[in-house]
Amino acid sequence: MQFVAFERAKQGTGASRRLRNTGRAPGIVFGGETPAATIELDHNALWHALKKEAFHSSILEMELAGKVQKVLLRDVQYHPYKPQVLHVDFQRVDDRTRLRKKVPLHFINAENSPAVKTDKCVISHVMNDIEIECLANKLPEHIEVDLGEVTKGATVHTGDIKLPKGIKLVMHGRKNLTVATVVEPVEEVVAAPVAAPVDDKKAAAKGKGKK
Repeated sequence: MQFVAFERAKQGTGASRRLRNTGRAPGIVFGGETPAATIELDHNALWHALKKEAFHSSILEMELAGKVQKVLLRDVQYHPYKPQVLHVDFQRVDDRTRLRKKVPLHFINAENSPAVKTDKCVISHVMNDIEIECLANKLPEHIEVDLGEVTKGATVHTGDIKLPKGIKLVMHGRKNLTVATVVEPVEEVVAAPVAAPVDDKKAAAKGKGKK
């Protein structure tokens, strides 16, 4: 994905507030052999781009001062209640940059698995993203988790994920975390109808009336 950024001369809280009032969002780009630079972006274009998954998890092409450089979105600060971006951070990358980045998990083939197709189970996603380490040119937009073979009572762990070449999971000392579980269908128990209690006094009165 490609986007356009503009050089920003004025800095500080007041300058950033005035910038937002004009429909721009302040930001910064850092990394590489070039000093960090303050930038500004069109807020509406940025807001729509942030709704796309790829903008968060892939290498982007940023056009700044007529030059295109590869960057990675690193942080976004949102207004607590307004639909507004307060600040955005980008990191410059090249093919030699080694990254650690969270990427989304895409679960596939669940509907064809024995657990779902035969036993009518439901797949519960315990994790929606996962942190990986790789070179910038190997960064995937997402990691696929194939659920086509899961069976009733199974649990899918991080060790079950088939990773693309050059991708390594970052576990922070943890081992084989649960990614998804198979939830068995709940059987509905239909209670037998209960007869209404008989009022002995009314029954006796009816009996007397028939004599």
